[in-house]
Amino acid sequence: MNSNNPKSDTTNRAPFTLADHGQHLGYWVIIRTLVLICLGIAALFCLWRDSINLPFTEILIALVILTSVNLLTFSRLRQKLPVTDIEFFIQLLIDLACLSAVFYFSGGANNPFVSYFLVPICISAATLNSRYTLSITTISIISYSILLFFNIPLPALAPHQHHGGDSLNLHALGMWLNFFISAGLITYFVVKMARDLRLQEAQLNRWREDQLRDEQVMAVATLAAGTAHELGTPLSSMKLLLNELRDEYQSNTHLQKDLVLLQDQVAHCSTILRNLIATAEQTKDGQVAKEPVDNYCKNLLENWQLMRPDVTAQIHLANNQVSVECQFHPTIAQAILNLLNNAADASPTNIQIDIHWDKQQLYWTITDEGPGINKEVQAHLGKSVVSTKNKGMGIGLLLTQTTINRYGGEVRLYNRAIRGAITELVLPLKPPSVASNHDE
Repeated sequence: MNSNNPKSDTTNRAPFTLADHGQHLGYWVIIRTLVLICLGIAALFCLWRDSINLPFTEILIALVILTSVNLLTFSRLRQKLPVTDIEFFIQLLIDLACLSAVFYFSGGANNPFVSYFLVPICISAATLNSRYTLSITTISIISYSILLFFNIPLPALAPHQHHGGDSLNLHALGMWLNFFISAGLITYFVVKMARDLRLQEAQLNRWREDQLRDEQVMAVATLAAGTAHELGTPLSSMKLLLNELRDEYQSNTHLQKDLVLLQDQVAHCSTILRNLIATAEQTKDGQVAKEPVDNYCKNLLENWQLMRPDVTAQIHLANNQVSVECQFHPTIAQAILNLLNNAADASPTNIQIDIHWDKQQLYWTITDEGPGINKEVQAHLGKSVVSTKNKGMGIGLLLTQTTINRYGGEVRLYNRAIRGAITELVLPLKPPSVASNHDE
C-alpha cells in the first residue's frame, strides 16, 4: 500500500435552503427602507423650497409609524420563527395604509409617487397566492381612487404647475424619479424572489426523487430481510448433506476437494448472514465505535482486497493528514465497497484509489480504465434501479447513493477524457444528525 499525499479536484457544493416568506419579508424590509429614504429626501427638498407648503407634522407621523414597523420587523426576522402568508400580507397592508396617508397630505393622486402602489402588487403577485394578491390590488385601486377626490392639494405638484421663470416641472420630475425607483425595485427584488421560487421548485423536485429512491431502497431492504431469514434453513440443510457426503465418500480424493470447496462457500454464506444480523443489531442499538480515519480506511481496503484478490490497484493513502476519529454507520463501509467493486468489475487492473481527509470531511477518488458510463444510463445512476453490467441487478449504486446521501455525503461519477470513469466520494466526519436519524 503506497502512502502519498494526492490532491483531489473534488469541490464542495454549498447547500441552499428553501426560499420562504421570511426571506421575502427581509427583501421587503430593504424595499421599505429605500422608500423611507426617498420620501425623507423628498420631504427635506420640499422643506428647503419655501414655496412648497406641506403639513410636515402629519407626514412625519406617518413616516415614523412606518419606520417603527420596519424596525420591529427587522427585529422579528432575527428570531427563528416562520413567516406566514397572513403576516406578509399584513406587512403589505401597513405600507399601503401609511403611504396612503402620506399621499393624502401631499397632493393625493397628483403626487408623482402615487404609482408606487404597483410595487406591493408586484411583490404580492410574486410571493402570495391569488386571494391575497387580489386583495392587495383591490385595496390599492380603492386607495388611489379615494386620493383622486379626497386630499390636501398642493399646487406645486400639479401637472401644469410651473414656478415663475423656472422651467423645472416638479410633477414631471417626480414622475420620472418614481418610475426610476419603481422599475429598479421591481426588476431587482421581484426577479430575486422569482429566482428563489425556482430554486425552491428545483429543491422539491430533488426531494421527490429522493423519496422515490428511498421507497425503492425500502422495498429492496424488506426483500433482503425476508431472504436472509429464509436462507437460514436451506444453508443448514446443505451443511448436513455436505458433512454426510464427505463421510460417505472419504476414499474419493477428487470429490473430497469439491465438497470442501462447497463447504467453504456455504460457510461463507452463513458468515455473510451473521454479519448482516450483527450489523442490524449494531444499528438498532447505536453501538458504533470510534476509530481513527486512517485505520478505518486501511481496514476497509484490506477487506476489499481479500474479497477481490484478482484486482490490481494502486492505493494512495495520505499519511500526513490531521489525526481525526470517525464514527461511520456500518452501512457506509458497504457503500464504499460497492463503489470499489464497480470499479473492479469495469477494470480489474490499473485501478487508482486516492484517499485524504481534513478535520471536516473524508475524500475518496476511484479511477478505473473500464468502458466508462453510457450517457443514457448516467442520468439514472443512483436514482433508480439501473445496471451497466450484464450480471448486475442494478441496485448497488442505488443503495450506495441513498446511504451516502442520508449520511450527508455526496457521490459523483464522471467519464474520463480518454477511457474509464472517475468516482468521487465526499463524507462528513462529524455529521450532526446521523445519530438521531438512525436511532429513530
